[in-house]
Amino acid sequence: MSQISTTRPAPPPARPGAAATAVATAAGNAQYLTFVLGGEMFAVGILNVKEIIEFGNLTEVPMVPAFIRGVINLRGAVVPVIDLAARFGGKPGVAGKRTCIVIVEVADGDTRHDIGIMVDAVSEVLEIPAAEIEPPPAFGARIRTDFIAGMGKVDGRFVILLDVDRVLSVDEIATLADIGRPTTILPA
Repeated sequence: MSQISTTRPAPPPARPGAAATAVATAAGNAQYLTFVLGGEMFAVGILNVKEIIEFGNLTEVPMVPAFIRGVINLRGAVVPVIDLAARFGGKPGVAGKRTCIVIVEVADGDTRHDIGIMVDAVSEVLEIPAAEIEPPPAFGARIRTDFIAGMGKVDGRFVILLDVDRVLSVDEIATLADIGRPTTILPA
């Protein structure tokens, strides 16, 4: 499996809210990794990205929500892989030649978790000035608006900036996984 690692500075001690999901530069710009999903352009703050790997070697896990594609072994660690298309309420993604898994780091209190997200194709790292970022739309988005940190304007088009801590909320995913499990009723 070939992999592309990203070099990133150590994260700041506390990252309050979605605005902190990008790397701020002296000019007030932020860096985002952009990717394509279902024909739309999305982005996540580069500080959340650990690496990008080829799609493959996925082990399916029974009785989990449909958006959890399975797990991969990443240098001895078990990393869950989320199908973002399914997580956003659409049809499960279909793996193609350019399909990748982006390994991102999400916060769960004081703990950090690595989670893979399946995307159609990785595009590039963009620097988006803060002045070119609009607040999330109140309605009309194809995904939950609480998943959107903002709308970045790049070359006359919008890029949906995701709040990875919300999209990949460890608590919410665990709750959704529990819903799919059968319960055992013990005799009295």
